[in-house]
Amino acid sequence: LWTSTQGPFEVRRAMASCLNIAVSKIRVVPMEIGGGFGGKFPLYHEPVAALLSKKTGNPVKIVMTRKEVFQGTGPTSGSYLKVKMGVDRAGKFTAAQAYMAYEAGAFPGSPVDTAAQYAFAPYHIPNLVIDGYDVVVNKPKAGAYRAPGATNAAFAIETIVDELSVELGIDPLQFRLNNVANELTRSASGLKYPSVGRTEVLNAMINHPHCKTPLTGTHYGRGVAVGYWPTGGAESSCTISVNTDGTINLVEGSTDIGGTRASVAMQAAELLGLKAEDVNPQVLDTDSIGYTSGTGGSSVTFKTGWAAYKAAESVLDQMMARVGLMWNVHPESIEYNNGIFESNEALGKSLDFKEVASDINNTGGPIVGRSSINATGSAPTFAGCLVDVRLDVETGKVDVLRVTIFQDVGKAIHPSYVEGQMQGGTVQGIGWALNEEYFMDETNDMANSTLLDYRMPTCLDLPMIDTVIIEVPNPGHPFGVRGVGEVSIIPPAGAIANAVYRAAGIRPNTLPMNPKVIMENIWDDNV
Repeated sequence: LWTSTQGPFEVRRAMASCLNIAVSKIRVVPMEIGGGFGGKFPLYHEPVAALLSKKTGNPVKIVMTRKEVFQGTGPTSGSYLKVKMGVDRAGKFTAAQAYMAYEAGAFPGSPVDTAAQYAFAPYHIPNLVIDGYDVVVNKPKAGAYRAPGATNAAFAIETIVDELSVELGIDPLQFRLNNVANELTRSASGLKYPSVGRTEVLNAMINHPHCKTPLTGTHYGRGVAVGYWPTGGAESSCTISVNTDGTINLVEGSTDIGGTRASVAMQAAELLGLKAEDVNPQVLDTDSIGYTSGTGGSSVTFKTGWAAYKAAESVLDQMMARVGLMWNVHPESIEYNNGIFESNEALGKSLDFKEVASDINNTGGPIVGRSSINATGSAPTFAGCLVDVRLDVETGKVDVLRVTIFQDVGKAIHPSYVEGQMQGGTVQGIGWALNEEYFMDETNDMANSTLLDYRMPTCLDLPMIDTVIIEVPNPGHPFGVRGVGEVSIIPPAGAIANAVYRAAGIRPNTLPMNPKVIMENIWDDNV
């Protein structure tokens, strides 16, 4: 069975249950794809194919049309939100209330729980009341989609925050900074928020040239918004073997759908003092690696990178033992710095990693480091977005002119990949803000189930997305890693809505803010 982001062992259990056979009889091979964003986690046609194959005794292939993919696989939740926020004369939040109804589709299970827990996470608000409802409706079952539930909530909350800043006459970024949460702030569930670079992100936004550059012209507007998202950890396994040419083979179980093969390899290379090119990373099937949970929740660089770090530590311990044999000194006396082994018991002697590796067969044989962990200590992420737009009040068309995304990434292991994740999430957020929707007719049939009618942004609709990487290390990881894949989708919708307000004096309260929605707002407000 081929799969993508779902945890391979979870897939094996599900398929074994369908077929009523032992889990050991199913082998899962990772199939790498360009991206998952949550949509590849659920099983759709695989169980059906397995049951049909069992019944017929023949191989079965199921192919879905584009319309069937739209209608039969999980979109993100539609939602209805009502938000109230109170502020004192000094510009400090005193209380907030939210009513959140999230569509689950035909079966229960919307992301209303995470939306409720983290919706107000950017801010210190002493009093919170949140009512969340998981609503079953006659529509396709909702699925995970990049920071599930958070974009909806941030759109509503960031609009209210912006409205309050206007009423108080306070710069919208400064207003957010004045009310920023910290490690003493409690979430709606009563738990304290972990450390994350909220203040650092907001200060970077305030001091960035994008914020300081004047925006002039009729119906031009600049908007800001921020977003918070927790990230995951869980189980992961890694094996590292040393080759006699000084390279290493790294075997992991996390399917690579966003550059994690490189980011995991680089963490092993960092500890061992090697170049990234000296690491040969491989993602193997379930018969060849220990338990590894699914590729999702912004977790892989964190959890599998940590597993690689622990496996590299094991390799280093064994290498020191070999150096001890070669020099006839105690391994405890050996230090490894900048790729060089030295010992205070063997003054004047030194060996680099490749020299030790070249002689491992004469000093005891192969060296293999292994690690299987249940990674705890994952840390949240925080992002902010600045957007400039131009609004055509005759047609309702919104043109996005400039976008800068700011994000606390903990430690950017592979900066260009991190930037790609930031840009990709931002583009998806822009699509959600302006175009993307499931349009259901009176019979609850999807009326735009083709890629001609389901409007996604293309390069013709977008400017270059500027990125600002902020690094506030996660204390729960040896290299300070935070997951980076999801939070960037959260603030764009709110930022665009706030930019539209400054461009035309209207506050759209519906996503997407397509020309129909914009024009209805303009007509209602007589702009």
